[in-house]
Formats: sequence, structure tokens, C-alpha cells
Amino acid sequence: MKDMAPDPSDFLRNFALEKAPPEVIARAKLHLLDLCGIAQGGSRTKLAGIINAHAAEDFAGEMPMLCSDLTASPLGVALAGGMTIDALDGHDGSNPTKGHVGCALLPGMMALAPTDCSGDAFLEALILGYEYGTRLGTVLHATTPDYHTSGAWMAVAVAAVGARLQGLNDVQTAHAMGIAEYHGPRSQMMRVIDTPTMLKDGSGWGAMAGVSAVRLAAKGFTGAPALTLDGPVWQDLGTRWYMLEQYVKPYPTCRWSHGPVEAALGLQRAHGFSAADVAKIEVETFHNACRLACNDPKTTEEAQYSTSYPVAIALSRGGIGPFDLDEDALNDPEIRRLSLAMTMSEHADAERVYPGKRIARVRISLISGDVHQSEWQEPKWESTAPPTAGELREKYDSIAVPVAGIDRAGRIADAIEALPDAGIAPLLEGLSGAP
Repeated sequence: MKDMAPDPSDFLRNFALEKAPPEVIARAKLHLLDLCGIAQGGSRTKLAGIINAHAAEDFAGEMPMLCSDLTASPLGVALAGGMTIDALDGHDGSNPTKGHVGCALLPGMMALAPTDCSGDAFLEALILGYEYGTRLGTVLHATTPDYHTSGAWMAVAVAAVGARLQGLNDVQTAHAMGIAEYHGPRSQMMRVIDTPTMLKDGSGWGAMAGVSAVRLAAKGFTGAPALTLDGPVWQDLGTRWYMLEQYVKPYPTCRWSHGPVEAALGLQRAHGFSAADVAKIEVETFHNACRLACNDPKTTEEAQYSTSYPVAIALSRGGIGPFDLDEDALNDPEIRRLSLAMTMSEHADAERVYPGKRIARVRISLISGDVHQSEWQEPKWESTAPPTAGELREKYDSIAVPVAGIDRAGRIADAIEALPDAGIAPLLEGLSGAP
């Protein structure tokens, strides 16, 4: 007799930290550190300033906002926090969902976790958020041909873990997830790719919808059953850990540009040419990546949703720093020349393996007449080759220390390392207030 597939509702209710393998817990803490670093970096962006002021004014309340001196209601905290992390665009992601879990999850949890929440309970919710979020995104994409932003399915994941954190019963939790699924922002991702603006990946609105759903369900508001809680993707719940299948971004740009960046850097290392030696850059990749076609960006968002500009930065500077795409940094004439020298084309081999893999091949023609072509290249720090703890801490420090200072950045990292034995108060204190 075959074992019955786990019921998602039962798993959500009964999961305990000791049921997760040690490597899952370790990875969860590393992703939490990464998200906290991105939040601190994102807090200095123009986008974050606007959304934080909006949340404080129109969602007034006393709850501290993520990396801000302002306060808001739980809804405002979730909205502004998700968009603050999204503003830097350097957070983790999932290939099957073509999107991101952590960006909406962390601010949603901050808005709903009780002040006396234990480290165990917080880490349990974090792990559940990645398990449910990744599966929910996979199911949602299979139900419709339209490519929705991460907020569409992360609204349901935030509702799930938020209901657990708030102690809702099974009936209330089911209603919360149904409300969130119905009202989650089914915004169209490719509209933002084609016309990059501050809309980003819908994560802030998804977090806000999830928090709102929990608060409504707690008051007796009802919702239709969540359709995304069914399907084969749920059958390996508790045996396949999607926490271990998230990628980490080394650069604050759309993940689709990372394959070309790595391929171009590999050619530069192998053949020793400088950026000034480059006459032309040709990229072959999958269809969606070819739509990252903004090669003359005027804003941070246009630069983040570009392939040519990140490649140009990487060739000019040997990599991409966390703040190389700030609007003040978009005026380098040599980087702009290289960006305008790039062309992109679709290739059937790259399209065939997408979204499971995001590969690219780069051909660079030098002024001397030499031509160098790469092999097919995947982005750095895929889930199959994740960063080490030391590499991820180095990324965190490169973002957090210049913004928050070495002492505060260190206190946040120490608070995460102390989980699950310590409570979450030191972490929340470190993340409250402007860096």
C-alpha cells in the first residue's frame, strides 16, 4: 500500500523545526541573512523612499517599518518592506516559479509575527514559506498562460505562514489562504520587463494581500477554497525541500541577465582583454531574456531590467557591485558605449531548457579583429552550486556595512546566527529604524 500524499493543511499545522534536515535550517538562516542585507541596501533607493512615505501616510500605524524610521500598520509594513527588498533586486529566487519567495515572505512575517515569537516559530514559518511559496507558484503558472509576478502566489504563502504565526484555527487558515488567492495581485511580469518601472515583481502588494487576508479571516471574513493547494507538486511535501532549490543572486539585476554576465566575464578572464578593447558583444539566450533590451538606461529600474548594461558594467569593473546600478552611477561613457554595442538573439537550445535553466552564450569581437565565443553558461550561485556561508556573508557585508555601519550590520547577522535558540526581538530591533 502506497503512502498517502501529505495534506498541505495538515503539514502547515503540524510542522516542527526538528522535522527539517539540518541543511534546510542552515540554508534558511543564510537566505534570511541575504534578505536582510538586500533590505538594508534597498532602503537607500528612491523607490523605497516613496513607498515608505506612502505606507506611513496612507497605512498609518505604530509598527516599525523595515529599515526605516517611519511606522505604519501591519499592511503598510508588508507593502513597504516587500518593495524595499525588491528595490535592490538582489534577492533569492526559484527557477520553477520564475520568481521569488523571500522578498514578500520576510516583510509579511514581520508584520504578523507576535512580539514574543520564538526563534523556533520564526524559522519554522520561514521554511514553510519557501516550501509553500515555491509550490504555489508552480501550480499557479500551470493554471494560466499568463506569466504572473511573484506577488500573485506569495500572497497565499504569506497568508499560510501568517495564519500559523497568529494562531488561527484550521477553518480560519483555509479562509485566509482563499482570500489571499482571490485578491493576490495577478500582475503581468512581462509588462515590467518590456517597460521597466518601479512596479517590479508585485512582492510588496502580495505581502500586503497576504497580511490583509490573515487579519480578515481572524475576524470571520470568508474566502473561497484556495485552488492552488491541489496537484502533484504537493505530493513530496516534507521529503523534497524547496528551501534547498533556491538560487542566490550575486548581482542586483534581473536573474535572466546573469548568464550573459558570467559568460562575458569568463571570456575576459580567459583572454585578458579590457573593456576598451571590445568592439561588439553578441548574446544568444532564451526569449524572455531577450526582452531585457534596454541598453541606454536612465533609471535604476531600467538598468536592473537590462542585459547589456550589467554586462557592460561587469566587463568594465570586473563584476557588478551592489550600488553600481544607482541612478547616479548610470553616466559612465565607457559603460554606455559597451551597452550600446550589444545585440541579443533567441536560440532554440536556450529556450528549450527554460525555465529550469537560464543559459546564455556570448561572442565578443575586439577592435583588433579577434573574436572570442563562450560555451553555454548558467548564472552563478544556482541551487546546484550555492554560495558558501563565507561567500554569502561577504555579499551581505558588501551591502549592509556601507549602508548600516559595521556595528549594526554585525548585530543583525549575530541575531540571525543565534536563531532558533534566541527570540526574534534582537533581529527586529536591528531591522527597525533607518540605516
